[in-house]
Amino acid sequence: MGQSIVMVVGLGNPGPEYANTRHNAGALIVDALAREAGQPLRPERKFLGNHARIHWQGCDVHLLNPTTYMNRSGQSVKALADFFKIAPEQILVAHDELDLPPGTARLKQGGGHGGHNGLRDIIAHLGTKEFQRLRVGIGHPGDAKKVTGYVLSRLTKSDARHLDEIAGDILRVLPDAIQGDLPKAQNHLHTIQPST
Repeated sequence: MGQSIVMVVGLGNPGPEYANTRHNAGALIVDALAREAGQPLRPERKFLGNHARIHWQGCDVHLLNPTTYMNRSGQSVKALADFFKIAPEQILVAHDELDLPPGTARLKQGGGHGGHNGLRDIIAHLGTKEFQRLRVGIGHPGDAKKVTGYVLSRLTKSDARHLDEIAGDILRVLPDAIQGDLPKAQNHLHTIQPST
């Protein structure tokens, strides 16, 4: 078995103007997990984010949605990790992924930031790339110049449906990942085809 997960982080930007935007896909997944566990996220100033400690599927896990802006996510992640003595390898970061189509998600251990400002800041603050990732597909606008407007725009009805569907799939495989069986979780999650 691999490393168990003690902390699940959802990346997004704070404030109503960013709610339900593609860039907040990671935070929306963590919101769904908090709802599933029946434990709402609450503002926690010392962690610079919204936090909950859940007992779910036999596992004790910290949930965190930083309320810093995306490019300062590492401050929040490090504050919680340091306070509870959580190693980077025990952290799963859920984030939006341009290189995957809507309705798909991928789990991976480590890797670069791929131009994602939230991941870049977490790597800088933790001093390592060796945390786990949950890449939530949002698709690509097809033109690099359009990426900023695309990720900051609101989810379409189709996007929202795809995100709801993949959130359900993610919640089904997460217990395996949390308990340290990343290959089993990957095997299930990576074979799911998005609905049309």
